[in-house]
Amino acid sequence: MITEESKQMIENYVEAYNSFQVEGMIKLLHKDILFRNFSNGEVNTETRGIEAFRELAEQSSKMLSSRRQTITNYSAVDDKIEVQIDYEGIMAVDLPNGLKIGDRLELKGKSIFGIKEGKLSLIEDYS
Repeated sequence: MITEESKQMIENYVEAYNSFQVEGMIKLLHKDILFRNFSNGEVNTETRGIEAFRELAEQSSKMLSSRRQTITNYSAVDDKIEVQIDYEGIMAVDLPNGLKIGDRLELKGKSIFGIKEGKLSLIEDYS
């Protein structure tokens, strides 16, 4: 079930993410946050706990000069909330995969959020 409170928490997280406010993201997280990023069906990043998440968020924020996640839909899946996401970002660094400074990334994906004790306890990003 999707409550207004859980929807607002997810929107606050996305807003903090979009504006590179790592502390704004952190304050919404459960101390045992599990984060996973899936690309092409495989986990390419996983962290557990706030400090590991903070390190990843700070590293990631240096890779893009701008980024925006836009939520296009919410749905309840078991005890989690799935959101459809349109993503765009502008690279701030050159990457080994061929992306260069100034290149625009545009993706469609989804994120799955779990909530425990009034905080985000699971974030899984799929692209």
